[in-house]
Amino acid sequence: MTEPTRTTCPYCGVGCGVLARPDGTIQGDKAHPANFGRLCSKGAALGATIGPEGRLLYPQIAGARASWSEALGLVAKGFKDAIQTHGPDSVAFYVSGQLLTEDYYLANKLMKGFIGSANIDTNSRLCMASSVAGHKRAFGSDTVPGQYEDFELADTIVLVGSNLAWCHPVLFQRLAAAKAKRPGMRVVTVDPRRTATTQIADLHLGIRPDGDTALFNALLAEIARRGLIDQDFVAAHVEGLETSVASARSTPKSDGLTEQDRNAFIDLWCRSERVVTLYSQGVNQSAYGTDKVNAILNCHLASGRIGRPGMGPFSMTGQPNAMGGREVGGLANMLACHLDIENETHRQAVQDFWNAPVICQKPGLKAVDLFDACGKGQIQALWIMSTNPAVSMPDADGVAAAIRSVPFTVVSDIVDETDTARLADVLLPATAWGEKSGTVTNSERRISRQRPFLPAPGEARPDWKIIADVATQMGWGADFCYASEAEVFREYAAMTRLSRDFGRDLDLTGLSGLSDAEYDALAPVVWPVPETGHQGPRFFADGGFYHANRKAKMLPVEAPAHRRSEQGLILLNTGRVRDHWHTMTRTGRAAQLNAHLAEPYLEIHPEDAARIGLLPASLARIESPQGTAILRVMISTRIAPGQAFAPMHWTAETSSAGRVNTLVAPLTDKVSGQPASKSQPVRVTAFGAAWYGFAASTEQMTPERPYAAVARSDTGWRAEIAGCKTPHDWVGEARAVLRIDTGTASLSLDSARGTARVAIAHKERLLGLFFAATEPVAVARAHVIALIGTETPADVALAGVPGMDRPDPGAIVCACKSVGINTIKAAIRDGAASVDALGGCTGAGTGCGACRPELEALIARTMPPALAAE
Repeated sequence: MTEPTRTTCPYCGVGCGVLARPDGTIQGDKAHPANFGRLCSKGAALGATIGPEGRLLYPQIAGARASWSEALGLVAKGFKDAIQTHGPDSVAFYVSGQLLTEDYYLANKLMKGFIGSANIDTNSRLCMASSVAGHKRAFGSDTVPGQYEDFELADTIVLVGSNLAWCHPVLFQRLAAAKAKRPGMRVVTVDPRRTATTQIADLHLGIRPDGDTALFNALLAEIARRGLIDQDFVAAHVEGLETSVASARSTPKSDGLTEQDRNAFIDLWCRSERVVTLYSQGVNQSAYGTDKVNAILNCHLASGRIGRPGMGPFSMTGQPNAMGGREVGGLANMLACHLDIENETHRQAVQDFWNAPVICQKPGLKAVDLFDACGKGQIQALWIMSTNPAVSMPDADGVAAAIRSVPFTVVSDIVDETDTARLADVLLPATAWGEKSGTVTNSERRISRQRPFLPAPGEARPDWKIIADVATQMGWGADFCYASEAEVFREYAAMTRLSRDFGRDLDLTGLSGLSDAEYDALAPVVWPVPETGHQGPRFFADGGFYHANRKAKMLPVEAPAHRRSEQGLILLNTGRVRDHWHTMTRTGRAAQLNAHLAEPYLEIHPEDAARIGLLPASLARIESPQGTAILRVMISTRIAPGQAFAPMHWTAETSSAGRVNTLVAPLTDKVSGQPASKSQPVRVTAFGAAWYGFAASTEQMTPERPYAAVARSDTGWRAEIAGCKTPHDWVGEARAVLRIDTGTASLSLDSARGTARVAIAHKERLLGLFFAATEPVAVARAHVIALIGTETPADVALAGVPGMDRPDPGAIVCACKSVGINTIKAAIRDGAASVDALGGCTGAGTGCGACRPELEALIARTMPPALAAE
């Protein structure tokens, strides 16, 4: 067998090591210190995502195939003409945390140092800009002080706005293993929802949306009251204590918590010296995100709980290379190497290092402002790299219209059909994971190699090469003449000498002399990596902050007033699901990742559902001033009354009305520019479907009905659908949905029950099955999907349920082992009283382990009372 290639997972900021083979065999790398061999469901399914289907294989101009020479020439001309006529600030790049550091570095070099504008921002603005701003205000630099091992060394872990079990499953597994080994460890979750992560919590705080600042101000006031200020640390290394404590003491208790829960949290935090406060998008994606971050940092600075093993604040990034992007100046308001655009000396040093003709003089447009400028005609040329803002940005419909209005738009991506790609004048084919070579930096500052194990398909090129080629066409070939990504990395590593010389944190000079072979063999390493000497992996235990006086700054932060929604409105919280990633251009290819949650949904409290008239599995229309969505109803007590949750993954390719970010207003944090995606007021009503349907087909279906959600399945494609008018010809409707115009159709109608069922077969082989009813269709979906492609008689297939000899496994809970909820419940009723016992008899939870919190919840709900009492 071919030796596996050591590479790094392309999903979240955990940065897991992966062993990959060209045949799609994927294993966790036990030698990688981020995951020690663990993978989540997404990482384990990477082999199913590397096929050629849907790939952008050659450049396109106005939808027609073009040569690289034609495309590059047109891109260079489009940008040069705009700059010459309208100035450098008339052009912009919007890039991605999916890019490798080498790609990111050259994009910033071209825009900031040669075009001379800072109009380059990144989709990382949507996930961690508030953390960056909070770090800079407190520490003087965007420094993440801790390490993953701190989660295992801490006595108390506080997870704020983080569904770690679903969004960063491998870290959750590490935490769960540490808690099992040390039962005295305590875990607190701070989240308006009860999520899968709550299963591990000793205390859950169902905080009011945007109540985080009030909570941590209450904690800071109590730290001071109890005399827990680390006076020596603060005197030597911190300023702003008095004003911050005074502000905290005057903060109203507006967090929405009971006194009992708040006091329990504060008492636990104060009694635990080794505390890690891990925060993520629930903190950052807010109009008050930066203040929330500083409220958390204030508590750690005041108590000296920072930089030592098992203690400190920790920002968990969402994307695989969000940290690498921060290092090379990926945001519009920073320079490479953690230097500042506003600092003239920094700007001159960067310009001199690059030997650049110009340098940006001021911060550029942040993501929301950038697309607003596009809509106002201020941007004449736009290049979008490896991201899908027409889905992922707030006010997604408005963003799509803004992109459409730009005179010249370039998109470089790996797939040819996305909501954003359809708006481009020029499409450039980029290499994908498995074909790319370079580095990424994870959330603990660990640099890892991403190595290719597949050939580039068609005419696809690495992003760094595309950027360098465009720069060459624009007249800067001598400054962008790189033979390899290793050469780009060496230049970037050498550039970090500027950071070191300015007394900043980022130092990779010890890697600047790597040979090509040493770069290729580079083992995972945490920065800083200086040329001489050695600094440990943590920052700030002994001070050494990066403000001019070398002290940290505590900031007085005010909690926002509790915002009450207009009567009848619901606060919508958006986020991710366990098995999908961003806009599903990768995870949507893996059938097993579609089996757990196959359609967009609205999680809503029973009280609100009853008031609105929503039934389980019915459909809801969600409206805001920005747009409308139609989502499947999930009624749950895990969400609080007056609130709802919806995932953001579905696109126009996968759902007719499931693009959730169309609902979200472009409201941003005034300091960081990060959009607020967690508390959008919306109006929810029942969607009046005349009929509901489920379909499975060998052919790729498209979301063309008022409600439709399409996904790959093990045997082809599956779709959930609904219509507003009952068809007169059910066979014709079935053929249109299934996209099958051949074969023999069998129809079963039951007028009394209002159901219609259609099977289409060719030479006894089932090509498609279609089920419709006046209420949500009750069929065994996994069973129906499994019948596609078999020679099952139509009358048997149209039953929609397996025979007595083949129990229905139910909806998939464990994606790795394809174990359904009915199988799991049966095993629990038969005595499987623990997750390990379930794994032993069903296999559930024995793969990546991401489903283990759900298995624990199922045990709690399903366990017979007699067994539960034992």
